[in-house]
Amino acid sequence: MIKTYQGTVYPWNCDHMNHMNVRFYVDKFDQATWNLLSFLGFSSKYLKESNTGMVVLEQKINYLKEVIAGDNIIVESEITNIKGKKIYFKQNMINFESNELISTNEVIGLHIDSIKRKGIIIPEFAISKSKETE
Repeated sequence: MIKTYQGTVYPWNCDHMNHMNVRFYVDKFDQATWNLLSFLGFSSKYLKESNTGMVVLEQKINYLKEVIAGDNIIVESEITNIKGKKIYFKQNMINFESNELISTNEVIGLHIDSIKRKGIIIPEFAISKSKETE
């Protein structure tokens, strides 16, 4: 796995129960996802110039430990499979100080032609780079 996000939980990330609200788990996993995709070669510049994009088909999040304001967290990501137009990856959110696993995320993404809005084959450069996350 590679580190794809590091940050701090702020008070405004927390809900009335004083722990990080579920929408911010999604936000932090999303930020990690774009860093992972950029690592694979799907930078913002590449996506714009090639008229391609990435979309999520399926996402499964497990909430394992509470996170509160002031906690520092990291997200590590790993490609588990690439098949044709689809990319499969998993992510672990970890408390930076305690090294405890906080949450896991499993995603199936689709590489698309952003004009036709249809799935297209994932390029070889991304498949080659994905091996570095194993």
